[in-house]
This record gives sequence, structure tokens and C-alpha cells, in this order.
Amino acid sequence: MGYDWISLQTLARDEFTRRLDAVTDWNAPTPDTDWTVLDLAVHVTTEQQWVPPLLAGRTVARARREIAPLHGDLSREWERYASAATDAWATTPPENPVHLSFGTVTAEFYLRQQTSDITVHAWDLARAIGGDTTLDPVLAAAVWEDLRDQADALAASGLFAPPVPVPDDAPVQDRLLALTGRDPSQ
Repeated sequence: MGYDWISLQTLARDEFTRRLDAVTDWNAPTPDTDWTVLDLAVHVTTEQQWVPPLLAGRTVARARREIAPLHGDLSREWERYASAATDAWATTPPENPVHLSFGTVTAEFYLRQQTSDITVHAWDLARAIGGDTTLDPVLAAAVWEDLRDQADALAASGLFAPPVPVPDDAPVQDRLLALTGRDPSQ
């Protein structure tokens, strides 16, 4: 099924924003045992800082020099950088090359990667704050369909815990979460 990944990125951003706006304890643990809510929010916000310079053709080394440290109200920083990322996605042709740390990919590949990251972390944040963990079903389906064929690469990347077994007929959101090392039943 063909998806409008620009719209999905905006939807993922909104899913994360809704949960971030509900944070009351920045030190609460997340499903990633190495991160607090603050660590998770900083990670996702920092990832958004990278989007405009990388889409503009900068290398990781050059972009690193241009990215300012986060400061002040993290919710406002998220809004600022997430909006800038959305604007950059909307004006970048999908076939444009993007230089990432592991090689050069298309802007569309990077968009899918970033949309997936925000989506999964929106669930992480929801779980951490005791919020609604239900992701938009179209968003969850698109990310699942994009990632399921990358299962071996995801496992080898070390970025996720090992996949969690779930039944083949589990809901799409559960299969997505399990693929990324999250136990949807907890």
C-alpha cells in the first residue's frame, strides 16, 4: 500500500507532541531501561534538529557543528525543531541524497526512518507517563509495513532490544512494537 510519508511524519509528530505535553515527571523510567522520560525527549528532539541540515545536503560532521545544544523548556524545543523538520520534509524531493552516519540514502528513506523513530518513541513516552498507548492505526500499519522487511537489519543494528515474540495474528501495533524489542503486553 502506498503511503503519504509527509502526512505520516506530521501524524507521528502530533502523536509524540500529545504525549510530551502530558509529561509531569521528567525522571520517570521508559520502556528503554537506559532512558528516563527526559532522555527520551532529548533524543527525539535532537533527531529533529538534524533533519533540516541533512536534507539541505550537509554531511553529519558539518551538521554537528551547526546544531545548538537544547536549552530551556524541552516541550518548546520539541515544537521548534519538530516544526522545522516538518517544513524541511515538505520542501525536499524524495529522491534527494541525504548523508547519514552509515552512508548516503534518499530523503524518502530518511523520512521513513525518522517517522518510524518518532512513532515508536511516542509509544515509549505514552507507556512512561501512563498515557494512551494506542497509536494511530494507519501510522502503525505504515511503519510496520516499512520495518517488517528490515527485521534482520534492525536486529543487527543494536539500536533495539531483540524482537519480542507475538502471535502472527497479533494487532499490527503489537507486531510493530515487538519487532522493535518492546513488549506490548507490559
